[in-house]
Amino acid sequence: MKRILDACCGSRMFWFNKRNEDVCYMDIRQISETLSDGRKLEVDPDVLADFRNIPFEDNSFYLVVFDPPHLLRAGEGSWLAKKYGKLNENWKADIAQGFKECMRVLKPNGTLIFKWNEDQVKLSEVLKAIDFKPLFGNRRSKTHWLVFMKN
Repeated sequence: MKRILDACCGSRMFWFNKRNEDVCYMDIRQISETLSDGRKLEVDPDVLADFRNIPFEDNSFYLVVFDPPHLLRAGEGSWLAKKYGKLNENWKADIAQGFKECMRVLKPNGTLIFKWNEDQVKLSEVLKAIDFKPLFGNRRSKTHWLVFMKN
């Protein structure tokens, strides 16, 4: 069993080692596409699954990375929607369920790293929707990184 779960890996943009053997990369999508301008998008998870229903036992991982879609408005076939995914009208319930699932699969005292971009939804709205409080975090422009720990 791997020690780390990336619950919404997408194209693994922030990973220094995009094939880290300690990480189980999970996403609901699988995409391999080259756009007309030559950009290539690869979403190739180890596990094809929804972050709202993570297919692992309780207490499975020491670290979970949760970087869910953050866009409400993006064209269905747009580069942005393909690269980052897209929220639906039930986004608050989806994100709340995602947090519960991420915490469920964390080992006791495990760490959850949450990434959020405020381009269309403020972080304060997300924090109101979940039942967890961050320990600390960092912000660079519109992107926030928050750290949570499982009790």
